[in-house]
Amino acid sequence: MKKLLVIFVALWIAVRPAWADEMSPETKRAQIHTELGAGYFGMGKLGIALEELNTAIKVDSNYAPAYNMLGLLYMELREYDKAGDYFKRSLSLDPNNSEAHNNYGWFLCQRNHEDEAIGHFMSALKNPLYSTPEKAYLNAGECSLKKNDDKAAEAFFQRALKIQPALGPAQWRLAEINFRNGNYDEAQRYLDAFMKTGGQTREGLWLGVRIAHRLGNRDAERNYGAQLSAHFPDSREAQAYRNGQFDGTATTQGQK
Repeated sequence: MKKLLVIFVALWIAVRPAWADEMSPETKRAQIHTELGAGYFGMGKLGIALEELNTAIKVDSNYAPAYNMLGLLYMELREYDKAGDYFKRSLSLDPNNSEAHNNYGWFLCQRNHEDEAIGHFMSALKNPLYSTPEKAYLNAGECSLKKNDDKAAEAFFQRALKIQPALGPAQWRLAEINFRNGNYDEAQRYLDAFMKTGGQTREGLWLGVRIAHRLGNRDAERNYGAQLSAHFPDSREAQAYRNGQFDGTATTQGQK
């Protein structure tokens, strides 16, 4: 099963800043090549993206957004040493860049440096102009789960929902956390919210079955189970339902 987190690192298509007219010709060219690189990266054309980003840093070796994008690209290529170096270079040139902090934080989280990663997510949030702070909170929650710290994760996911109430990944994680900790009514509340935004998924229906089973709500259990069997008849969750195996670990909801 693919992971829950749609990695909320931005594909970073640069927005023309208000001070763009004050840029040097070299910086303007670097910005254009970085925007092109980001666009190609978003389309999965990594070779062309790399060419554009390398051109950007040749034109202006101090253009921080190009290094941020190179970090993302090499992370995608699983060349982790290069990715880390480029993220650090970007932040050395622009220490207040929230997107770079968020992206580097996610990189560190994937490399099992959770505490350092959460520090970067918090640095991203210090910038009052950061346009998508829910991403940093969501990623901090994911990193906290990797540390088996449900309490911190729950707080981060709740902060993300305060900013974006329909943020499906946060709703899902809160449903899982509450189920795991025996808070079944709360788990149901978050699951209902998730299914309104994310639709019926096999993982969501399976969690619904298990919540209803724990609450002793046999009508709801049968309803979720019928939908699970109808829409995902060959899934392991449907098989577990048919076999009455309700105590296994819930699978992880995800898209990627």
